[in-house]
Amino acid sequence: MSRITHIEITHHQLVLDPPFPASWDTRPRTHFPATVLRVHDDEGRTGIGSGDAMYGFSDYAHLFIGTDPLDLERHHAVLMNIEFHAGRPWPMDVALWDLAGKVRNEPVWRMLGGHTDRLRAYVSSGVHRPVEDMVRVAQQVVQAGFPALKVRFGRPRFEDDLAVVQAIHEAVGDRLELMVDCNQGWRMPWDTAQPWTLGHALVVARQLEQLGVYWMEEPLHRGDYEGLRALRKQVGIRVAGGEMTREPYEFRELLERDCLDVFQPDAVCSGGITGLAKVARAVAAQGRIFTPHTWGNGIGLMANLQLTAGTVGAPFIEWPLDAPEWSAERRDYMLTHPLRPDGQGWFHLPQTPGLGIELDEAALARTLSSAATFH
Repeated sequence: MSRITHIEITHHQLVLDPPFPASWDTRPRTHFPATVLRVHDDEGRTGIGSGDAMYGFSDYAHLFIGTDPLDLERHHAVLMNIEFHAGRPWPMDVALWDLAGKVRNEPVWRMLGGHTDRLRAYVSSGVHRPVEDMVRVAQQVVQAGFPALKVRFGRPRFEDDLAVVQAIHEAVGDRLELMVDCNQGWRMPWDTAQPWTLGHALVVARQLEQLGVYWMEEPLHRGDYEGLRALRKQVGIRVAGGEMTREPYEFRELLERDCLDVFQPDAVCSGGITGLAKVARAVAAQGRIFTPHTWGNGIGLMANLQLTAGTVGAPFIEWPLDAPEWSAERRDYMLTHPLRPDGQGWFHLPQTPGLGIELDEAALARTLSSAATFH
């Protein structure tokens, strides 16, 4: 039986020129930070994870040294406790699954049950562009073989947001499923705008429903259970959310109260692969859709691909892309090969052990801002 010997955490910053004006952030982003966690065992294997900055984890890293890397449920229980006392530690869970796959010599998606070996991607845009530019983006998405596109609301006027969806619908018709992200579930620390009311969300939902939109995402605050339930009762469009929901009991509330049609937690932000495998199966058992949020880097995207393919599958899974500000090369700068689906928008899960990713050590060295090792 192998044992964990040490854990490395490195922080990196990629300069973004041009900046990335994310639709959910009032401040254009000039740098893209990445945290990379490596967990090593005494037989020379390394598991890789990424996600949050691991604030406060240094106080608790010793709890994993000398333990069996395959004791995933024990490790997850410790990580849940760490999250309560410190920052979100889920890169560690992802790295432990990568390491466990290398110990067992099988890919993570097979360890989780091997539900499917491929997932269809939808393109997830992130920039507020003029109507004609958004139409051009949608046409390019169709030409590239993708089945679906997500656009972002949040322009100064609702009419401007709606004009984008109407124009895309007229231009591409039923050749493309459209999702709309309302971005009302959470805010950046400096953004004090209040989330939508149920009344406003109903107005938006009825307009989107007429345009055949596949789902509306985060139309209300993530904790507005009664509002979400009431919204679902009054409209036919699917309601999506939960990308930053954290606790298992919160997912149970969302399920039991019939708040969502589509659940979107991210393995590197909420519960890790271990916790979300349980959520995915509970969601599917209720006839709902599980398809994670994946806005981060390629390590997190791969973790969510493995999680979803291994457990329950999904009609679509998010692929963040909005070049030139948000390209695959920028997003995955820490990997030797940026993650890309095939010409029909399919991600084929790797057959290699663990997550099946390889770090670009030269790129990580160029972008390094700090490093720490825990024995």
